[in-house]
Amino acid sequence: MLTLADVSKSYGTRTLFSDVSLFVARTDRYGLVGPNGAGKTTLFNLILGEETADSGTIEWERSADFGYLPQESAPVGDETILHIATSGKKLMPENDDDYDIDYTLEPRAKKILAGLGFREEDHLRLAKSFSGGWVMRAHLARLLVGEPALLLLDEPTNHLDLEALLWFQDYLIRYPGGLVLISHDREFLNSLCTGILELRGGTLNRYTGNYDDYLAEKDARKEQQAARFKNQQREIAHLQKFVDRFGAKASMASRAKSKEKQIERLEAVAVDEPEDDLKKINFRFPQPPRSGLKVVKLANVHQAYGTHVVYRDMNFEAERGQKIVLVGPNGSGKSTLLKILADQVPIQGGTRALGSNVVPGYFAQNRADNLKTHLTVFENVMELRTNENQLTEQQARAVLGGFLFRKDDVHKKVSVLSGGEKSRLALARLLVNPPNLLLMDEPTTHLDIPSIDALIHALKQYEGTFIFISHDVYFIRQLALNVLHVHSGRLTPYAGNYDYYLDKSQAGSARAALTAGFTEARPVQERNGNVATSPAKSKPSSNDLKKLRIEVGKLEQRVSELETKQNELTAQLEAPETYEHGGTPMHLNRELSATVDQLQLAAAAWEAAATKLSELEKI
Repeated sequence: MLTLADVSKSYGTRTLFSDVSLFVARTDRYGLVGPNGAGKTTLFNLILGEETADSGTIEWERSADFGYLPQESAPVGDETILHIATSGKKLMPENDDDYDIDYTLEPRAKKILAGLGFREEDHLRLAKSFSGGWVMRAHLARLLVGEPALLLLDEPTNHLDLEALLWFQDYLIRYPGGLVLISHDREFLNSLCTGILELRGGTLNRYTGNYDDYLAEKDARKEQQAARFKNQQREIAHLQKFVDRFGAKASMASRAKSKEKQIERLEAVAVDEPEDDLKKINFRFPQPPRSGLKVVKLANVHQAYGTHVVYRDMNFEAERGQKIVLVGPNGSGKSTLLKILADQVPIQGGTRALGSNVVPGYFAQNRADNLKTHLTVFENVMELRTNENQLTEQQARAVLGGFLFRKDDVHKKVSVLSGGEKSRLALARLLVNPPNLLLMDEPTTHLDIPSIDALIHALKQYEGTFIFISHDVYFIRQLALNVLHVHSGRLTPYAGNYDYYLDKSQAGSARAALTAGFTEARPVQERNGNVATSPAKSKPSSNDLKKLRIEVGKLEQRVSELETKQNELTAQLEAPETYEHGGTPMHLNRELSATVDQLQLAAAAWEAAATKLSELEKI
């Protein structure tokens, strides 16, 4: 579909990349990775024709269409969410001669909007009444509804919560077109990509496989390059030693000259010494003051938003040195629990008690909540100066330098910073007065992969108590020593790491387990100020049990049939001959999408019936 040949791009004296060549076929699924500032978004802009290359050619196949999702969306006017998702196309004929209407467009758009988290009542609301993140979801829906032959996605998961991300990932796995995406989410890249394109040091390198395969192959290439470099340098040094020793002797002059030419030929084709990743954050948490053994305790906490009860009589306790990840469905109260622990919201009932010498620090999901947006980067750090830390300007610059804020960067207003820069600045502020109770909500959002690795390394050395929420499975596996499952107002602790939780909870995939919880994720709600109570359970009749067993059996059979159909459709989409007939892949993809939706509903119904049967059999 797309061919780049010897493409180069510079800004002034700075060369972003040179002689970049790439071929993208219809079935290719590439992840585009590289350090911040390497030129990934610029490469997208060249492909889209929004910028012009200094040299080289970019050619599209004549019949190929593409869809592009930028990191940030343009301002919206008076269009509705549904209007954006359907690209403003007509959904109903305007007169009797108006035949060019796609009647599948609106149902497809509504289905995709639902997958991305929109409620039905949101469809006709004006887009400008939503936050920027939700507008981005509407534009993402527009791309998916259009089903272009190639999707170009720049950080598409930044504005998605975990459930929407899981839906989106599953949708892209079944998507029949090509894909090139920029992402810092390892799990996302591993699930979707069959190749990785690394833009680094002005060159584009192609690797086969997903992100983990890329890391392994990259290490192997680096070792080979280092070995070749070492061997070449050893040979050059050996030849140079001969030249230095005998170059001045008349009897050996011709041989020395020959050796010099040999050195020149070796240097002309010599490989470069492997470079380490450039421009990555480099820091470690100063060890905080030691707290008492009991760090924080919540007792009989009640929390509600209006009539929506989040917690009732909730109890929780954390001890010094624990590293706890909070998991559970959206709406179950994970962020609320973190805010209660951080004293960011007043509790409506019960008590919150900190242990001796405990200093909490809160890292909000919305980074602006941690920052003074009207101040500069430097001022945001210097305002934390106290009589105790005696922070100097030089120390503040050193901290900011570790997070890539150097020279004039420190004088930028926070309001103009990118999402990644705000995340780095919020982390830098934590270092000035390090807490011994660290509470972080989605700390990896907007950070690139090298920065996430640096954060993991720093948190592994951190000796305080760490409680966090994350949808990054890699981050969780590296750090969590305990798991706390939050669901229906109940907290279920697992005294082990994330793999222990997966084993004990018998959850599905590692990522799906982050939102595990198969019923409505909230406590019993209040009605007219009273708590709704369940009637006392009576022993079921044998006839009722028999009917329920038959229902469970039928639902299990339905699930089995749909799984078989799903496997058959997937096999057809993977077969090369499927793509020899126009329209067939798209038809199969829609049928597969419908089958997966039916399977999810059937599986949920079977699970609910099987759970009910199990409970009744215990009475």
